[in-house]
Amino acid sequence: MKPSTKYYSTNLKAPGVSFREALFRGLAPDGGLYLPEKFPYLDRKELEALSDESYPLLASEIMSRLIGNEAEKDIISNICHDIYTFSIPIENIYETKYLMRLDQGPTSSFKDFASLFMGRLMQYFLDIEGKYITILIATSGDTGSAVANAFYGLKNIGVVILFPSEEVTDMQRKQMTTLGDNIKVIAVDGKFDDCQRLVKKAFMDPSLSGFNLSSANSINIGRLLPQTVYYFWAWRKLSGNPDKPVIFSVPSGNFGNVAGGIIARKMGLPAKRFVIATNENDEVPNYFKTGVYKVISPSRNCISSAMNVGHPSNMARIIAIYGGIMNENGKILKAPDLGKMHSELYATSITERETVKTIESFYRQYNKLLEPHGAVAWSGLQKFLNSNPGSESSDLIYISLETAHPAKFGRELKEILDINPIQPDSLVKINSKIEDYISLDNEYEPLKNFIIKNYKP
Repeated sequence: MKPSTKYYSTNLKAPGVSFREALFRGLAPDGGLYLPEKFPYLDRKELEALSDESYPLLASEIMSRLIGNEAEKDIISNICHDIYTFSIPIENIYETKYLMRLDQGPTSSFKDFASLFMGRLMQYFLDIEGKYITILIATSGDTGSAVANAFYGLKNIGVVILFPSEEVTDMQRKQMTTLGDNIKVIAVDGKFDDCQRLVKKAFMDPSLSGFNLSSANSINIGRLLPQTVYYFWAWRKLSGNPDKPVIFSVPSGNFGNVAGGIIARKMGLPAKRFVIATNENDEVPNYFKTGVYKVISPSRNCISSAMNVGHPSNMARIIAIYGGIMNENGKILKAPDLGKMHSELYATSITERETVKTIESFYRQYNKLLEPHGAVAWSGLQKFLNSNPGSESSDLIYISLETAHPAKFGRELKEILDINPIQPDSLVKINSKIEDYISLDNEYEPLKNFIIKNYKP
């Protein structure tokens, strides 16, 4: 088993901690996000030896390297084989262009990959320690439903989920609000960034320090690391040759997904470039163009709702990976290596009109459905190819990520294509269930009082 590494805060004002401590803290005491001090690296021989037979086997290989000796490899293997029971379709669209559908899990979202692993690993550690924690998260859609389902019924964990009342789909809301038991859901009269701000304030509140608050969205390193695995999986399935790299196009909102890919690249994944595709919340593409980062507040409302983020939390991690420092408010205290970022990343913004046109044209050309987030990624890939004509080569493989099942956006696709996507069983069952959630004003005190009333320190 690999030795464990320390995890440091991107704000550089908190002491290093173990993986387990980072997992349960979620946010560092100085408001920063945790990153490993050193990424485990897979050399050519190790890359070629990676499993292409089984996703659970590959996941246990990658996660064992990241977690080190803090959990036995057979424990990690058992978790992976228990949770990764669904398929990961990779569809050839044309030439060497592929679509990877990460929407076959229990909540039909890519966030199932990390939430399921994180929930089971947390429960394992808590059983050993005999402790109870409260997960507090903000969601713009799919994170909440994935976390709610992954943590539902876990006896050592309570979950509180905040979502912007007007900016999630009916299906996304129902996936959170029909569970009950240890899952409590709050609609906030505001935007996703407001929900995220309230959550971060609770984590930093000394009067709540005894409530064992933790996070399960992508501010938590434990939610981020399992997302490295499917990048290795796609490369192994389509290439497997360290001399034949891939280019990924990733729909990006809070930037946890693409940060997972960048970490995979630091671990040795032969990824030539990542296309960071955002919707009209274009603060990061504008930063790439101008070198000036400006938070968008309030965030812009687009049909790719999970990406309606005016200041992605994980941008601080990406800045740190490239040698810079960004604080939790989005202020860059030390500039990263922008030249290297440009050579490895390509950031572009897709308008609402372009998103709709991509859904239409993709269905017309290939008779396949894209939901809005996948459409942003596919459109971003096309922009990359058009602006980098020399990059299109038969030696390269291009993989665009579809991160939610089209049926989760049935109303939008009905309006755009006049069709009703077939719902998977996991979504069909939701429709008849009764919802249970409360609404709170966009203020901190009501949230604080809710935590104090419902949970014991």
